Amino acid sequence: MDGPPGNDFCAICHGNFHIPHQANCSHWYCGNCILQVWNHGSALQPCKCPLCRRQITLLVPSQASSQQVDNPEASEIIKKIETYNRLFGSESSGLTQKLQDLPFLIKRLFRELMDPQRSIPFVIKARVYLALISTVLYVLSPVDIIPEALFGILGLLDDVIIALIFFLHVGTLYRALLVRRYGGSS
Repeated sequence: MDGPPGNDFCAICHGNFHIPHQANCSHWYCGNCILQVWNHGSALQPCKCPLCRRQITLLVPSQASSQQVDNPEASEIIKKIETYNRLFGSESSGLTQKLQDLPFLIKRLFRELMDPQRSIPFVIKARVYLALISTVLYVLSPVDIIPEALFGILGLLDDVIIALIFFLHVGTLYRALLVRRYGGSS
């Protein structure tokens, strides 16, 4: 989804989206509205999503928002969002936060990989595909750290752990790409 749903409204101002941004929890807000939420809280830590109360550590503009650089108001909001992403986007978060962000990051990455109009650096694509191939080979191979033949269902534990490590690695890679892309250069 390159923008908020057509029949949806900003949960903060209850109006149509103006310079929409998607938070890492997948909720959409007007760029200025979410900045006001952050400005009314502690400027030293990321704000919490008004809907689900998760920490917002990354704000990604809609495709239409990123094309509004000619508009001075939009340009200023986008610069403030870039500052927010620089401050909190690459912040080392705990495992729980990484697991919560995983569906958002994997969905966006998959959409970008399938869209010929979007470009992801070759190095990141290669790392994603190499990690995917390695994970699939390990899961399908008869050689396991905990063999299923001996331990039954418990033997699947190592396969699940390897798959989780793959998704966390890919999510971290993609988060770094988004922070670099939407965090601007400092």
